[in-house]
Amino acid sequence: MPKHYPWLWFDADGTLFDFHQAEGRALELAFQAVDTAYAAPYLDAYRQINAHIWQALERHEISAAELPVRRMERLLAAFELPGSAAQLSAAYLEQLALRAELIDGAAEVLAALAPNCRFAIVTNGLKAVQRSRLAHSPIRDYFVDVIISEEVGAAKPQAAFFDAAMARLGRPARSAVLVIGDSLTSDMQGGSDYGLDTCWLNPAGLPRPAALPITYEIAHLRALLDLVL
Repeated sequence: MPKHYPWLWFDADGTLFDFHQAEGRALELAFQAVDTAYAAPYLDAYRQINAHIWQALERHEISAAELPVRRMERLLAAFELPGSAAQLSAAYLEQLALRAELIDGAAEVLAALAPNCRFAIVTNGLKAVQRSRLAHSPIRDYFVDVIISEEVGAAKPQAAFFDAAMARLGRPARSAVLVIGDSLTSDMQGGSDYGLDTCWLNPAGLPRPAALPITYEIAHLRALLDLVL
């Protein structure tokens, strides 16, 4: 039977926004902006580097301020490319902030659930990117608030991040909140550790960790409509 959650807390990238599509185009345009030839292999390398960098942020090994330039330093070094990592990073973030491609079904699901639920975005993304992308998107008016790790000084899966979200959103009962996201480490682990129900968006059909108590698993956002009232 579907369950009523007064609050749905959505991750941003890979859950509401199609980050893979956005980052590919943004990276290509960023290389053009700094007058450096772009090659297709750069994107796969960047994605691997970026994943490692964000994992380091979750482990408190780097700060959000360091992250944007550090990943471009590693990308340029990997291909022995000239140029300024800081300039490439700035160009990339500028392009990414303008791209608001949505995951298939995102707008439809929000519209269907809006009469019965309140929505927030809970993201480890960078504030300049996330706020701009949301402002450029057709779903911007659905959200009560956007909780961004860079702004609150803590990142998912840290309890301090969820403490900040609770404080900003009026301290709802934990039983009233469902966390929806694509990341096992930040969204599912963080939500579960905090005592919140979780919904894993797993379109690739990845193996489900036996030790992680995920409440729901869906392959497409539209499946959320069968779970939530």
